[in-house]
Amino acid sequence: MVSVRAALDNASGIAIGNVVGSNIANILLVLGVPSLFAASDCCAEGTKRATVAMLLATALFIALAFTGPLTIWHGAVLLTGLALFIAQSAHTARRQSQSELETVDGVEGVPQKLWVTLAFILAGLIGLPLAAGWTVDAATAIARVIGISETVIGLSIVAIGTSLPELATTLVAALRGQGAVGVGNVIGSNVFNLLSILGITALIADLPVPAEILNFDLWVMLASALLLVPFVFLMKPIGKVAGAAFTGLYVLYLVIIFVNGASA
Repeated sequence: MVSVRAALDNASGIAIGNVVGSNIANILLVLGVPSLFAASDCCAEGTKRATVAMLLATALFIALAFTGPLTIWHGAVLLTGLALFIAQSAHTARRQSQSELETVDGVEGVPQKLWVTLAFILAGLIGLPLAAGWTVDAATAIARVIGISETVIGLSIVAIGTSLPELATTLVAALRGQGAVGVGNVIGSNVFNLLSILGITALIADLPVPAEILNFDLWVMLASALLLVPFVFLMKPIGKVAGAAFTGLYVLYLVIIFVNGASA
């Protein structure tokens, strides 16, 4: 919703910066902070496969970003990648034996009455576009007031805001000793950010890719994704030292984009 609203308002820096910045924040901040409290396990079934999918989605988006403004055909390519990812995930799930699957009777904190559930869904459908509009308007106003480009605001403030659900989920999972859930949450979120959010947005409106994102932020996003590779493929948990390093790198990234944004 945020990216679509920004695209319709001709604020492509926010639309694309939101996704790129969110993917960076998901790995460096969302995995870094919880790992300061409890190690994040990278050994769960399917994590390697999902990590490869995230790297492929990242590489695909970077390649498309350098072919000019993102248009309908770019969106179609990204959504095709999403369809393949979902199909592959569904195929893998079907191959699992029933004994390997957990049976969940209910989700903690969510009422089971149908009318209440439908009311929550309706409230969400009404609230999302409203909140997205407020977010884009506020981000644009902040950019004007402090003299920073909309792209920097999208990469930082908006991206952090849209990554807060992942941060909350990952932190709770880590504190409950289920760090693997947090890692899977981040990897899946990054795949969907690139293939779904930008795919749908590009179908609705053309998205010029800001030069600063092409020259710097795309490569930070790729480097952040690659940081997970040794942990996932060597099956090493992300501990406190790595968590502190991830968090420190994210703070450094914010300093760099704000300094560059202020001097531009």
